[in-house]
Amino acid sequence: MNENLILVLCAVIAYLLGSISFSYIFTKKIRHEDIRKKGSGNAGTTNVLRSYGWGMGLLVFAGDVLKGLLAALIGLHFGGEIGLCVAGVFAIVGHNYSCFLNFKGGKGIAATIGVLLIIQTIPTLIIFTIAIIIVISTKIMSIGSIIGLILSAVAAFIVAPGDPYHYIAVLVIALLGIWSHRENIERLIHGNERKLSLSKK
Repeated sequence: MNENLILVLCAVIAYLLGSISFSYIFTKKIRHEDIRKKGSGNAGTTNVLRSYGWGMGLLVFAGDVLKGLLAALIGLHFGGEIGLCVAGVFAIVGHNYSCFLNFKGGKGIAATIGVLLIIQTIPTLIIFTIAIIIVISTKIMSIGSIIGLILSAVAAFIVAPGDPYHYIAVLVIALLGIWSHRENIERLIHGNERKLSLSKK
């Protein structure tokens, strides 16, 4: 099969996988409610966590990580390193702009973790640990997410010097995540970002 066609198929499959909204599916099936009508209206892990507690939040988080991981593995299997990078980017685009939710979605952090676990495994595990410590310390999810995205982009230049596909893909993924947090960044600047309750509901 033509290499370009393979990459297009990797992108389409990854986008469709990324578009699967576990926050919508789980809250609809388990609570019979639309997550988009709760809290911030965002179809993502943090809004589920705030609205329904840690049990549901972690369930959604796991689903989103797995879909990112699966999309990246499919890209790697069929398209090699370029396929991995293409699939990784499009999985995040699918999550943030889901074709199943009128091209809206979450902020892509859990799916990003899944993708980056394949693209740069060790740095991602280290950065995830750092981000968790930041969230626990500040009780602000967006700070941990944004710092994690920045560190991931920096790590890509360190672990893959001379590999443009690798660091361009990670940079694009990081920028997608930062863009999805633009409202959070504005609230952080003004000092009114919502804190996360670390107690179980």
